[in-house]
Amino acid sequence: MMSLLCITIICMTLAGSAFSSSSQPVKVFAELGGNVTLPCRLMSTDDLPFGRVGIRAKWTKVAEHKSLNEDVLLSMGFHKRTYGSFEDRVFLKEKDSEDASLVITEVSMGDMGKYRCEIINGVEETEQEVILEVQGGLIDGVVFPYSPNIGRYRMNFRDAAQACSNQNAVIATFDQLVEAWRSGLDWCNAGWLSDGTVQYPITKPRAPCGGTNNGPGLRTYGRQNKQSRFDVFCYASALQGRFYWLVQPDRLTFDEAVNACADDGAEIAKVGHMYSAWKLEGYDRCDAGWLADGSVRYPISRPRKNCSPTESAVRFVGFPDKTQKSYGVYCFKPEQ
Repeated sequence: MMSLLCITIICMTLAGSAFSSSSQPVKVFAELGGNVTLPCRLMSTDDLPFGRVGIRAKWTKVAEHKSLNEDVLLSMGFHKRTYGSFEDRVFLKEKDSEDASLVITEVSMGDMGKYRCEIINGVEETEQEVILEVQGGLIDGVVFPYSPNIGRYRMNFRDAAQACSNQNAVIATFDQLVEAWRSGLDWCNAGWLSDGTVQYPITKPRAPCGGTNNGPGLRTYGRQNKQSRFDVFCYASALQGRFYWLVQPDRLTFDEAVNACADDGAEIAKVGHMYSAWKLEGYDRCDAGWLADGSVRYPISRPRKNCSPTESAVRFVGFPDKTQKSYGVYCFKPEQ
C-alpha cells in the first residue's frame, strides 16, 4: 500500500514504474541577481499537457548530508508550492508537455549548489541533477549583528532597518550574510535581512543554536510578518573618513564623550564605523570606548591576553549608565 507520505511529497517508488536517470549532472551558470533556468525534461512520448493531474514534479536542493536537503518546489497537477528562501522566487517553465525546468529569479550566492529534479508521469519516472554555479561578488564591507539598548528581539522590520541606518550601515542582504558566514561569522541570535527573512549564521553547531545534528550554515525562520520582533544584521561599507581613539586625560561620561569628539572637529563614532575600521582596516585597540548609540565596545584584530584572547572581534561591553565616568571615546571624522 502506498504510504500516506505520498500525499504531501512525491512518491518515487510506485510499483512497475519505468525509471530513467541522467548519469552526469548538468552544470549551469548564473549571474548574481539575475534569473536562471535549471533544465529538466520528462523522457516520455506521452503528449498529455504538463499541467494535467497525472504529472508530478519535485525540485530539491541537495546538501552533503541528506538531513540538510532543502525542498524547492513541488508540483502536483495544477497545485504548486514553493519553500523557504525559494518562496515566490521559483516557478516551472513548462515550455511543453515534457518540460519541468525550474526558473530561479533574483539569484543569490546561497542558491549555488546541486539540485535534483524528479518527475512522475503515470508509470514513467525521470530524475535529473543540475549543478548551479553563481558568478559575481560583493562590494567590500562587513556584516555585523545588532540589537538596541532595550534588549534582544525588540525590533520589527522597520525598526531594524532604521537601527542599521543609525549606525552608518544598511540592513544586510542574504548574500552578504552568506559571505560573512563563509568568512567565519557565528551568531546565535536571529536577525532581520533585507528580503524580510529572519536568519542567523552558525559555523560551530551546538545545542542552543539549531542543534548539534545540523551542520554549519544559515539557520532560517523564513519570511516573517514584518511586525514580528527580532534582532538585525547590518552591512557597513568601507569608511569615507577617519575612525580613531581620542586621547583624553580622564575617563568620560557619555555626554562628555560626545562633546570631546565635537571639540576635536569630529563626531562620536557609530557601531558601523567601528566594524568597518576593524574588519577592513585592521584597527586594533584594547580600550573600551563610548559609541553614538550609548554602547561601549572595542576592536581587536590581534587577539591577546586581557583583550580578546581567542579571536579577532569587536568586543561588546554593554550599554552602561551614561553618567559613568569609566570609559574613553571613539570618534569619526568624515572626509572633507
